[in-house]
Amino acid sequence: MLTLKHVQFDLRCTLEIDKILNQIFSHIDIEHADMICLVNNAAMLEPLKTIDSCTPEEIMDSVQISLIAPMMLVSSFIQITHPYAMKRRVINISSGSAVYPAPGMSVYCTAKAGMNMFTQCVGSEQRMLDNPVEIVAIDPGMVDTELQAVARGKTNEQFATSVFFKEAYETRELRTAEEVGNAILRIIRTNERTGGVVSI
Repeated sequence: MLTLKHVQFDLRCTLEIDKILNQIFSHIDIEHADMICLVNNAAMLEPLKTIDSCTPEEIMDSVQISLIAPMMLVSSFIQITHPYAMKRRVINISSGSAVYPAPGMSVYCTAKAGMNMFTQCVGSEQRMLDNPVEIVAIDPGMVDTELQAVARGKTNEQFATSVFFKEAYETRELRTAEEVGNAILRIIRTNERTGGVVSI
């Protein structure tokens, strides 16, 4: 019988990531698993303003949650699972913002671009090993999430790009979270080229 275990953790506490990941692994029945997968989905959309309007704290919090924490999670995941013979996969959730610069989104776009490059670099490292961790970044497209609601809830004065998010919502261009979740599951179950960036 599958038992779900939830662990709450503040991803800004990056130096505690090894500890929390070991705690999570203590609840996994490794002997009866045929695959183990890490999905890095956490991201912080704010601050949605020009870089000169951002405080050092806003920049640090955003980059820690959206990029540094996923990097450290992947590092710990690879170290912890190194002895395992089972299939090991990492899914990094990226964004179209990684390749399309947007006014007022410099911190978010930069973090997502970093996620793509990080995925490609780790993929190139793992491809040289006998028992590699398969790692891919997924651009899910525009999904109807709280992040989208925050972006379109800004006034044009607060966030010039908000009009783009409002139009996407009004013209029903957004995918549902369930639709994207099912697509991600299909990718997890297939053999994507490690280090690749995949668009849904």
